[in-house]
Amino acid sequence: MDNPGGRPNGRRSLALVTGASSGIGRAFARRLGGQGYDLLVAGRRRGRLEELVAEFPDVQVRPLVADLGTDAGVAAVAEVCAAEPLTMLVNNAGLAYYMPFTELPADQADELLHVKAVAPTMLARAAAPGMVARGQGTIINVSGMLAFSGPASLEQLPLRRAVYVGTLAFTVALSQVLHEELKAHGLRVQALCPGVVATEFHERQGLDLSSVPRMSADDVVTASLRGLELGEVVCAPGVEKSELLDAVFHADLAAFGAQAPQLATRYQAS
Repeated sequence: MDNPGGRPNGRRSLALVTGASSGIGRAFARRLGGQGYDLLVAGRRRGRLEELVAEFPDVQVRPLVADLGTDAGVAAVAEVCAAEPLTMLVNNAGLAYYMPFTELPADQADELLHVKAVAPTMLARAAAPGMVARGQGTIINVSGMLAFSGPASLEQLPLRRAVYVGTLAFTVALSQVLHEELKAHGLRVQALCPGVVATEFHERQGLDLSSVPRMSADDVVTASLRGLELGEVVCAPGVEKSELLDAVFHADLAAFGAQAPQLATRYQAS
């Protein structure tokens, strides 16, 4: 981990966590606060954020009330990312809007893209230059195992969620490429891909998953931080056999490397 609780120059480690009002974001904030990190906690519910201030009197906790579903909200938090000496950025804010693509209102599609694609990109873009200048930093982008569900048929996975899944897959690819680009500068980038987690997330989508076995948010955070120690760029807390993920990425690179300037035979006129 990134020197929890302090730095050699005497400055305390500082983490910014989005979606810190509940669920995985709140679990991240509590874990890092307990390890001595000062915190910048972003969310839409000031009351929930203020609870974290009271919970950790021995560290500095600064609430950032912002709606990352809007340009203004993204810009406000990005400004903080650029100005503060962040040790860690956790892009966790979540939104789903599960419904058929043709029924998804345009404003909700726009909000979803902002929260799950625009915000992580722009916050990382704001934080990374300072991290590079300081020679260290960690960016954790919370995605999900649905990122790998694109080929699933509706019989296999009847949930209508095209835009949401697209943003998760984007997050995985963004994190992988950013890790390769930034690792020489001392930075680590991780895509965190939990499965179903016991949080308020699904309830806010109108789904009752109380009867479904679910991982705790605390376990997700444990996996993420341990995954950083193991050097995992894609962390899947509930996947026992990590070689399955390796096989996916090897297949990706095999397909990428198999392209040629000639038209593939199957597309040629018979």
